[in-house]
Amino acid sequence: MSEREVLAKRPAKVVWREGDKVLKVFEDGYSVADILNEALNQARVMETDLPIPRILEVSRVEGRWAIHMDHVEGPTLAAEMARNHAKAAELLEKLVDVQVDMHRREGGLLNSLVEKTRQKIEETGLDASIRFELQVRLESMPKGKRLLHGDFNPGNVVLGPDGRAYILDWSHATQGHPPADAARTYLLFRLAGEGQTAENYLDLFCQKSGRTLKEVQAWLPLVAAAQSVKSEAKERELLLEWVNVFDFQ
Repeated sequence: MSEREVLAKRPAKVVWREGDKVLKVFEDGYSVADILNEALNQARVMETDLPIPRILEVSRVEGRWAIHMDHVEGPTLAAEMARNHAKAAELLEKLVDVQVDMHRREGGLLNSLVEKTRQKIEETGLDASIRFELQVRLESMPKGKRLLHGDFNPGNVVLGPDGRAYILDWSHATQGHPPADAARTYLLFRLAGEGQTAENYLDLFCQKSGRTLKEVQAWLPLVAAAQSVKSEAKERELLLEWVNVFDFQ
C-alpha cells in the first residue's frame, strides 16, 4: 500500500492521497445513501467535458465507506490566493470564469435544486410563517437545468499541471438556476469573514455571466435557509440573518 498523505479533515470524513489516487473516507454512521449519491453526482458530471477528477470506485476501506478518485496535482485557488495577495483580483476572476463556464453545461440527471431546497426549508425548524414565505418565494423562482456545484469556492478548484482548472467535491451538485449557485458562493465568502471579496465576487459574476444583481440576491434567503440545516450554531445564526431578508432594492 502506498504511503498515505492526509489532504483534508472534515467533520465525519477524511481525504487522503495514496499514490496517484485520492480517497474520501467517511466515518461510521455517515449516510450510505449520501455517499452513493455523491459518487453518482460525480459520475454524471464526468459525462460532460468539464475537467474534474475521474471517479474510480466506491468501496469499504478498513471498515469504512470510501470514494476513490484520481489525484489532480496542483495548488487550489484558495492556496494561491493565500500565498499571492498581489494576484488576488486575477485569481478571483479565474474563479468566476470557471464557475460561469461550468454553468454553460446542463445538469442532466442530477437532482433538482428547487426540490432539494424545498425539502431543506422544511428541515430548518423555522417558524411556520417564515417557512411558508420561503416556499412561496421558491415557487416563484426560475427552475433551470444548468449544472450547479452547490459548494463552489476557491478550495474546490485545483490548478492542474495541464493548465486547466479542475473542480472538486460534487456532493451538493444539482441542476437549476445559476444565480442560486452564485448566491451560495457569495454566502461562503461572507461566512469566512471575507466581506469585500464577497462583494467583488458578486460584481464579477454578474459582469461575466450577464446575470443581474437582483437575480442573485433573490436566492440569498433560500440558499441561506437550506445551508443552515447542517451548520454549526454560530454559522447558523449568521445564515438566519439572511433568511429574514425578503426584499431587495
